[in-house]
Amino acid sequence: MSLRWRLTLFYTGLVALVLAAVSVAVFFTIRGSLVGNLERELSNTYVLLRDVVPGLNLKNPLTSRERDAAGILPQARYLFPDDAIQVEELPTYDLASLQEDFAAARDPRARGQFLDFLRGLAGSRRQTIGMSGDNPVRLSDEELTRLIGSPDGRILVEREVQDPYTEIRRPHRFLVALGPLQLDPGAPPNLAVAYIGRPLDPALRTLAQLQQGVLALSLLGLLAAALGAYVLAGQALQPLRRVQQAAEGIGGQNLDERVPVPRTGDEVQALAQALNAMLGRLQASFEAQRRFTSDASHELRTPVTAISGHAGYLLRRTNPTGQQRESLNIIRSESERLTALIASLLELARSDSGALTLTRQPILSTLFLGEVARELAPLGQAQGTALRVTGEEVAFEGDPDRLKQVLINLVGNALKAGATTVTLTSTPQEEGREVRLSVADDGPGISPEHLSRLFDRFYRVEDSRSRDQGGAGLGLSIAKGIVDAHGGRIWLESEVGKGTVAHVQLPVGDVPTLEEEDVP
Repeated sequence: MSLRWRLTLFYTGLVALVLAAVSVAVFFTIRGSLVGNLERELSNTYVLLRDVVPGLNLKNPLTSRERDAAGILPQARYLFPDDAIQVEELPTYDLASLQEDFAAARDPRARGQFLDFLRGLAGSRRQTIGMSGDNPVRLSDEELTRLIGSPDGRILVEREVQDPYTEIRRPHRFLVALGPLQLDPGAPPNLAVAYIGRPLDPALRTLAQLQQGVLALSLLGLLAAALGAYVLAGQALQPLRRVQQAAEGIGGQNLDERVPVPRTGDEVQALAQALNAMLGRLQASFEAQRRFTSDASHELRTPVTAISGHAGYLLRRTNPTGQQRESLNIIRSESERLTALIASLLELARSDSGALTLTRQPILSTLFLGEVARELAPLGQAQGTALRVTGEEVAFEGDPDRLKQVLINLVGNALKAGATTVTLTSTPQEEGREVRLSVADDGPGISPEHLSRLFDRFYRVEDSRSRDQGGAGLGLSIAKGIVDAHGGRIWLESEVGKGTVAHVQLPVGDVPTLEEEDVP
């Protein structure tokens, strides 16, 4: 994964965590606010109920039909249109005596019996407003215990309440208050349990809408953050990308070039400066190596030629013994080999310095391959190897002498490997913009670990390219330099036991067509 994407994912993930934390905080803050407002409204409703309950005369409804109609009283319904109210009277107790009796019931069994007694007493004197009397709110032992022990005589519970008209059950939050209420206007207040409830649906709908809105905004924010992080990372890495592109384009032929140094004042600028300094050192080292190779080759050429000449002179003009003649032949053979090696080194030195000159002219691919095959046919016949030329004729521009040197080297390698058939093929590539010249043989093939190094200087696969056949391991390096000078590329494909295919792909160049030429 690229650095740009890693930075984008990192900052997007960071923004996602921040958005998630903010969303959770907003959700619970608003939820707490809604619940807090609801509880305050329930408390205010209880205060109002305590003030108006004497005038409601809950013990004496207007008619028995109204009492039977789920305990709904018209006056109370008008006063508390959104509330569900349940009142249970405990006439034999005041708050202090109730708490004393509850405290006196110490063991669980006695306490359970006391709580059941209270439920029975309260249930026999229950009045409801805005809810069905057939499904009253009932407190558990734990809730009733908390209510009796509460310092202010209040607890909060949640229950589903059945609507008296639609019989739909809706979630409510109830304030349960234990205190004196004057249910009978002609009598003093009695201890009662008041249940003041309000539906949770509005708050739940508000929270659901809030959740959806926060989720949508978070997704949009996350998308915007990802896009912004991607753009900003691209802009931040653009100077580094320019340095990378420039560095990738610098090779042995153009070590005098340098990468651009951005005026960013950061690590990228320091990296570019360090790369340029390294390129300067490489250029100096490379130039020193090239000069040494060129000078040494020139200096060696004269004495090696003299040795070869003297050996030939002694063979022609003297009458050496058999052993002397054999030694002189070896001297002359090795001198000729050294001369070829020196020529190859000079060729590489010229290629490295960019002094390799090309004489470009139009070439017809199959005719050109045919010339190479005819030139090497005697060598192939001597080894029992058949040379074949196939493919489509493609006109391209190149230096025929230099390219012939490349193909002769490739075919020669195939012959040295012991191939019985060598096929030279021409095919158009890239919709006719390039031509591929291939040399395929049925030799022993090359192991994969050697393929990537075959174009290194002096590197050879010993089991198939033997020095006994005169190779110095420079042929493919020279071939690559020639192909690179043409703006092409060269590579090998091989499979052990099946043979090797060498490809040379070159740009067609500006080759005049028949219509462009002057035809009489």
